[in-house]
Order: sequence, then C-alpha cells, then structure tokens
Amino acid sequence: MYKLLIINPGSTSTKIGVYEDENQILEENLKHSADEIAKYATIYDQFQFRKEVILNFLKEKNIDIKTLNAVVGRGGIIKPIESGTYTVNDSILEDSKFGVQGQHASNLGAIISNEIAKEIGVSAFIVDPVTVDELQDVARLSGMPDIKRRSIFHALNQKAVAKRYAKEKGVKYEDLNLIVAHMGGGTSVGAHCKGKVIDVNNALTGEGPFSPERSGGVPLGDLIDLAYSGEVTHEEMKKKINGKGGAVGYADTNDFKVVADKADAGDKDSKLIYDAYIYQIAKEIGQDAAVLSGKVDAILLTGGIAYNKGITGKITERVSFIAPVVVYPGEDELLALAQGALRVLRGEEKAKEYV
Repeated sequence: MYKLLIINPGSTSTKIGVYEDENQILEENLKHSADEIAKYATIYDQFQFRKEVILNFLKEKNIDIKTLNAVVGRGGIIKPIESGTYTVNDSILEDSKFGVQGQHASNLGAIISNEIAKEIGVSAFIVDPVTVDELQDVARLSGMPDIKRRSIFHALNQKAVAKRYAKEKGVKYEDLNLIVAHMGGGTSVGAHCKGKVIDVNNALTGEGPFSPERSGGVPLGDLIDLAYSGEVTHEEMKKKINGKGGAVGYADTNDFKVVADKADAGDKDSKLIYDAYIYQIAKEIGQDAAVLSGKVDAILLTGGIAYNKGITGKITERVSFIAPVVVYPGEDELLALAQGALRVLRGEEKAKEYV
C-alpha cells in the first residue's frame, strides 16, 4: 500500500488530500483570505506560507508526514510537455517559479510538493499539467504567422475521465476516439485520438466557448479596436478575457448556477446567456467531430457545471447524433493526481523527465 499527500493550489485556497492507494482518507480545502494573499508580491512568494498551512493542518489531523511514500502536486503553467507523470526536478521548479508560460497558483504545486518531499526523503511528482501538448501540427497554425496556437487546457481531468470511460468499457484509451468537454470556471473541449489530444481550445487566454469567467473566442477586429480605444488598460483587456469575461461580464457572477436558476425563473437575459453557453459548447464539440473525421466513440461531459442536468441534457440533444454522450460530473483532480503517481510507484509506467 502506498500513502500519498496530494496538493492542488488554487488562487484563494489550497486543496489537499491524503490517499492510501486510491482510497482517500483525508480531504480539505484550506482557504486563504484576500488579506493573507495580499501580503505577497508574487505567487512564488506564497509558497512558504502555504506549505506551513498544509503542515499545520496535517499535524492537527495526526497525519505523520514521515509515513508518506510520495508527495504529488498539481502541475502549473510550465513548458509544453507530453501527457504523463513527471518527477519534480530543478527544471520544473525553475519554470514554475518564474512562470515560463504565465503565472498561476497551480505553479506552486510542484514547489510545495518538492519542499515537503525533501524533508522526508521521498519523491515529488506532478501529473498532466495544463500545458500538456499533443496537438497535431496542422492544429498549431492560427492564420497569423506571428501567433501559434497553444495547448492550455484541463488536461488532468480530461485525461482522467477519458481513461475512466475506457476502463468501464473494457478497452484501452489508446484505442478510442473521444471528445471531452470540461465545463468549469474555464471551458475546454478536446479531440482525443488514440490516446492523444490532437486539438483543443486554449481555455486560458481566449479560444473556444465562453465560460463563467472567460470570454472564449471573440471577434478579433472588434477586440483590436477596443484594445486601442484608450478606454481600457492592457491589464484590463487581459481581465476581460480571463476573470471578467463570460458569465461575469454578462451577468456579474461566476456562479453559473445563478444564471441557470434565473433562466429557469423566466429571466430573459439569463436565458439567453444560458442558451448561448450550451450552443457554444455544442458547436465546439461539432468542430472536434470534424477533427476526428466523424469517427467518434463517445462524447464525455465533465467539470463542475456537468452536475446541472438541464445543461448536459440540452448539450446531449444537440450532439448525440455524433456519438453516445456520457456525463462525469465534477473534477476529481485529487484522485487523478494520486492515480498518476500510483502508476509510477507500481511500475505500470515510468516517470518522465522534464527538460
């Protein structure tokens, strides 16, 4: 039996779990107030504070870290890499610290995990970070030579539910063609072809469907005009894409349940936002069906918003002509991280090296 500590840092909280093999024995979402976070100039500066919060909580729960076999962190916005489990090394730590592709709290996953693992002499891992990149070459062209399409998406959850579906069907993930739509604070829809995500919208900086907090793709000419209008700053433009776009921009809330409830109650504006959200996801799924030449074994709907049966039902109505639709609500990232480390510890696959 392997005992694992799992660490998943978010912007205002750090979610942790302790597992014995796949069995979760402890889970907690350690929240950090705005005042606590504001003390630190950069995300990297927070790591010692967050580490101490984690260790103090484990001590309170009588979890002896010396009994751990490994520590697993959520990977951050590092360089593009292939899917898999990676041993945390100096290169991962350096790129996480400086945010080689961007700053996000998830960058702390590798750093905190490594610090705790060093103290007890075990390995630290990351699994399927958001920069997993398996795009086919034809998908990288944006139409503008200065800009290349990037793969930034919910790789951890997309890969986990795809493998779960394959296991339930008694087949290999590498033998399937799947479309996976992750619907959470951001939305990513990926075309999984024989074990690789060969196309997916950049869910962080403006592609694909809008979401509770992100704009998705917008008309480019109008975007350029707004950026040069003098009415908004560079930082405000970025926030319109990620943070204040989507439902936040339209309805002043990042809780899509609020939008859905108002739509059900007859609010016309909320109903339009609700319908457009469903429409855009369905359209993206149709696009990925074309990527897979119509050869789709299943469409998987996942993420927190997939708990809403009204939304998943209406998406299913639009896309079930393509392939059967299966819903996996939520995003069990802690378990997915644990399973990635367990595959390495059990010798089922080798840990990869980040360079």
